[in-house]
Amino acid sequence: MGDLRGYFGIDLPPGGMPFTGSRFEHLAGGGDWPEVADRITAEDLVAVQALSVTVPVSVALDILEGPLGVELSGLLHAIPRDIEMVDAEADVVADGSPADQAWRLLRDQPDVGWVIAGKLLARKRPRLLPVYDKVVRCALGRPRPSFWLALHAAMRADDRALYRQLLALRQVAGVPETVSVLRVCDVVVWMGHRAERHACPR
Repeated sequence: MGDLRGYFGIDLPPGGMPFTGSRFEHLAGGGDWPEVADRITAEDLVAVQALSVTVPVSVALDILEGPLGVELSGLLHAIPRDIEMVDAEADVVADGSPADQAWRLLRDQPDVGWVIAGKLLARKRPRLLPVYDKVVRCALGRPRPSFWLALHAAMRADDRALYRQLLALRQVAGVPETVSVLRVCDVVVWMGHRAERHACPR
């Protein structure tokens, strides 16, 4: 609980600073509010920088002003906005789904890759799609067929025990409900494992 509170800057001592990632979901009101939910905005591109990644300028411009942005908007429109991963059917996050297509489209852009692609989509659908980076992969591995499907199954297992545990942790830690359960999970894993990432296989 202490790691979670520290990450989001809850009751920090004088002079203490929260992690920059604490602004990821809240910058400019979030990436999933109705007016911007189906397009990637300049604010979204800044928000992912709070998670220590940067979208290459050429790709960012194509997202904001070019055909890449139009294609991504069409895919985002097909990804449910008002649903949590635990409530979604598996096919919503399965291979070939609009979410998977959007991830692959972003991943395959020059100098983007799987981490940045995942963080951009987590910004747009924070309750449905998780952040998954190298630290989390080091901690949890590379589940098959995908991390999304493995997490979806874990959230629903044992009468949603993990999901309910994360909900309770968010409440006890005093983290606002605007922070999704998926982000609580991400922050807990990331904070617990970040000091050990030097030992992760490349």
